[in-house]
Formats: sequence, C-alpha cells, structure tokens
Amino acid sequence: MIPLVQAEVVDLRGWMSNQEFLDVLAAGNALPGPISTKMALYIGYQTGGLTGAAAGLVGILLPSTILMLALGAVLVRHAEHPRVQGALSAVRPVVVALLGWVVIQLAPASVNGWGSFGFVLVALVLLYFKVHPAWLIAGAALIGGLFLAR
Repeated sequence: MIPLVQAEVVDLRGWMSNQEFLDVLAAGNALPGPISTKMALYIGYQTGGLTGAAAGLVGILLPSTILMLALGAVLVRHAEHPRVQGALSAVRPVVVALLGWVVIQLAPASVNGWGSFGFVLVALVLLYFKVHPAWLIAGAALIGGLFLAR
C-alpha cells in the first residue's frame, strides 16, 4: 500500500512532498496498527479536515475490505490450484520490489549523513537479532529527541 499511497499523494496529486510523506510514514510507523489506515486519516485530514479524514478512512478501508473478502473466498476454495500458487509466487517478489522502490525513493531524504546511516546500520543489526520494531522506533525517537533536537 505504501508505494500506491506515495504515487497518489506525492506524484499524482502533489498533496505533499517526499519529505512530508516520509515524516507521515515515520510517525505512522511509530503508532500501532496498519500504516495505510493511519496515513489515509492524516492525508485526508490535511487536505479536507474531519470530512477529509472520514473520506480517507472509508476510501482506504472499503475497497480493501471488499477485495480481501473476494480474494479470501477464492484462496480458501482454490489455494492448492497450480494457477493460484503460480500467481502468488509471481506477486511476492513484485511486492518486495515495490517496498524496495519506496526505500530507494525515500532514502535520500531520510538518510542524510553518517549519523543517519549509523541509525540504519544499528537498526538492521538489531532487527537481525529479533529486537521488536516498536523498541527501535521508541529508542530512535528518544535518542533523536534528546540529542538531535535543533
């Protein structure tokens, strides 16, 4: 969902810059729950107030809910079918590519010096050792708030 949201609100609509999108993405990741829902609420509120937030929430949840129910019914009924297995096998690497593309696009605005690069490396090492992402986000926010405040 993140690449789709970015393409829509940054590239197509111009409602926010890449830096603003990155800030919303970072803030949304710091909170529990699905990132796309939080981003839809924020972007909707930013562009249309409470009505926009409600429209964003309905717009992100309703189509996904309907499509997931339909896809779930197909998967439950035909999960072992070779064509379904083939389709899923082809979609998985594309999803990885989409996530990688978001990283490539947002990295220049996010990793802007050796200090930021250090955060990336430490986070990757801690993730490798199974540290929960919430601890990484909380720790980074604490360190940034204490030592990187301008």
